[in-house]
Amino acid sequence: MIAIIPARYESVRLEGKLLLPLAGKALILHTLEQASRSTHVGRILVATDDKRIAEVVEGAGYEAIMTASDHESGTDRIAEAASTFDDDSIIVNVQADEPLIDPVAIDLVVEAMLSDPEILMSTCCEVITDPSDVTDPNVVKVVIDKQGFARYFSRSPIPFPRDAVAKHGSLEAALNNEDKLVLGFRKHLGLYVYRKGFLMRFAGTARSELERTEMLEQLRALDMGAGIKIVETKPGSMGVDTRADYDAVKAIMEAAV
Repeated sequence: MIAIIPARYESVRLEGKLLLPLAGKALILHTLEQASRSTHVGRILVATDDKRIAEVVEGAGYEAIMTASDHESGTDRIAEAASTFDDDSIIVNVQADEPLIDPVAIDLVVEAMLSDPEILMSTCCEVITDPSDVTDPNVVKVVIDKQGFARYFSRSPIPFPRDAVAKHGSLEAALNNEDKLVLGFRKHLGLYVYRKGFLMRFAGTARSELERTEMLEQLRALDMGAGIKIVETKPGSMGVDTRADYDAVKAIMEAAV
C-alpha cells in the first residue's frame, strides 16, 4: 500500500503553508508522521514541484520525488508519481495540508477498498457539528446513498432542508433553532484511495463541466460513472486552507504539547 502526498508550495489563500512551523517542525512533516502511523501503508512519498518542500521532506528522512509544475490538480500529480508502480497497486492520496489527519481514518478508507474488488475509489466523511460549516463553501458536503456510495459533492448545503428553512425563514435561522438539523450534513474529507488502473484513467479524463463549476475533481469520477465508496469517520479533521485555519491548528498542537 503506497501513500502519496501531493505538495505544492503555491497556494491561493496561504502561500507556503506546507512549510509553516507547527510545534517545532514544518506543517507537512506532521502530515507525514500521521500517515506513517497507518497500519496499512507500507511506503509514503511526497510528490512535489518545489525543491524547498523536497529538501524539508528528505531532511526529515522521508521520500520525495519531483513532478511537473503544470499539473491542474493533486490527483494529476499523484498519477505522475504512480505511473511506474505495479498495475495492481492501491494508492492512498493524503492531502498535505492535513496535519491532524487520523491514521485510523486512513485505515478505514483502505479497508473499504480491500473489502470489495469492484470498488475503484473510496474516501471518507464526518458528521458536521458546527452550523457555520454547512454554509461555508470551503467545507465540501457529500450526500450518500443507502449502499454507502456518494450521490453528489457540493460546496453548497446539501441536502437542503426545505421545510425547516420555510419554517424559520433562512437556513442559518433553521440551523440555529433546530439543534439536530446540523447533524444531517456530512463534511467530505480530502482523503482518497484508488486502484492504480482507475487512477490513471481518471487523471487521463478531461475535466467535466460539474467539476469546473464546483471546482471539485471528485465530481469527474461521478461523471465517469465510478462509484465512490464513503466511510464515515469520527469528527476532528481540520485542513489548513487559510491563516485562520493555521492559527486554529497551531493552537490545538501547542495545547497538546
